[in-house]
Amino acid sequence: MEFPASENRKPHAVCIPFPAQGHINPMLKLAMLLHHKGFHITFVNTEFNHRRLLRSRGLNSLDGLPDFCFETIPDGLPPSDENVTQSALSLFLSTPKNCLSPLRQLLVKLNSTSTSGPPVSCIIPDSIMSFAVIAAKEIGVPCACFSTSPAAIFLLSLSYRQLEEKGLLPLKGDGSSLNDQMSTTINWIPGIKHIQIKDFPGFFHTTDSNDPMLQFLVTEVERCTTASAIISHSFNALESDVLSALSSICPPIHAIGPLQLLVDQLPENNLKSIGSNLWKEDAECLKWLDTKETDSVIYVSYGSITVMTPEKLVEFAWGLASSNQNFLWIIRPDLVVGEAAVLPAEFLEETKDRGLIAEWCSQEQVLNHRAVGGFLTHCGWNSMFESLYSGVPMLCWPFFADQTTNCKLACNDWGVGIELDKNVTRNAVELHVRELMQGEKGKAMRIKATEWKKKAEEAVASDGSSSSDLEKLVNKVLLSKP
Repeated sequence: MEFPASENRKPHAVCIPFPAQGHINPMLKLAMLLHHKGFHITFVNTEFNHRRLLRSRGLNSLDGLPDFCFETIPDGLPPSDENVTQSALSLFLSTPKNCLSPLRQLLVKLNSTSTSGPPVSCIIPDSIMSFAVIAAKEIGVPCACFSTSPAAIFLLSLSYRQLEEKGLLPLKGDGSSLNDQMSTTINWIPGIKHIQIKDFPGFFHTTDSNDPMLQFLVTEVERCTTASAIISHSFNALESDVLSALSSICPPIHAIGPLQLLVDQLPENNLKSIGSNLWKEDAECLKWLDTKETDSVIYVSYGSITVMTPEKLVEFAWGLASSNQNFLWIIRPDLVVGEAAVLPAEFLEETKDRGLIAEWCSQEQVLNHRAVGGFLTHCGWNSMFESLYSGVPMLCWPFFADQTTNCKLACNDWGVGIELDKNVTRNAVELHVRELMQGEKGKAMRIKATEWKKKAEEAVASDGSSSSDLEKLVNKVLLSKP
């Protein structure tokens, strides 16, 4: 569909990511796709993250285009200029209470006749920024909530009330009783294969029915079902049963992924220079990978939120050293709880010829590099999805939130992962890294990952399911009247 040339006649989408790295990245890609479809875009970061982006990417990095603009709202937390990851719990507690009023004020500003852009015609919030559904209804525009996790997470979260009614959650007791409950298999949720409670999102693993993170997640997902539509960062072949089940209990659901593969099809323009990494990327990583043989490097990264003790960091280090594999290891400045990440001098000396350590990198470029043959990951959905559509098998060490479920999907349902116990030891790291990189199981997973890569590419083809769902989202939801 083509829109009139006049800027003020364009549809105007306001995109509101949750203020964390793994949520900003996919929202920016979705915004780029909509901009290509002819939308004027207003991308709304929190003030804190806006400052971090300018520090990491340069003062002019968010200048954008006249029809792709950045705005900010406060997150409600105490003012800070620290270059660190904010507490997820603090944001969960703050954003629902403190962001709706600033968003209302921003929408009034954007709709003012004194502004040069067109009036707001639709709102796309993250599915855990669902206060925006209220704002969209107040100004009478469609609202499509964007779930940046696999569709299975959305379905499991919607099933929580039933699990509660059946007495399965919240958990009760402790010790062996708690272990027995965690091993309980659930087989009645439509679209979900046999799943144990231990494989549910980490928010569910509580004995407190009033746990703030649990209540936040369930409330947010339920409010999303009152939106005009749901957008899922997935694709039909990957989660067909789940998407089918959701379609019977939700507003129209559109699986649009992998977003990066859709963005890769766009023509070159000034937007492609806009990045969303909150840390500065180390360009040396790709040069170092160029010197290594095909499938010879394991890439290790724990995402933007995971933290660990100094002792666990050392266990990972000696496990990687003993595996005798090449490795690219991303160690954020704030990875270790309460202190700087310090590696043993003996480890650095022993691995200097086959290991590279960096603070951050362009992960999609790394995973697509021919030298990378495996990925040790915290199981954040962006990381796992990028690995999947890059054809790279995974060693899975889930940390929290949706990551336990993502791990189960990769290892049990999709055949591309090996789980590493949360109580990590150097011996387990050594064993599993070798199996992933050189073992028969690793070879089988690499074949399976290659198959998923092909299916992802088919989904984003011009006649693919994701391309079709993007067109439906635009024409049947975002350009409609609520």
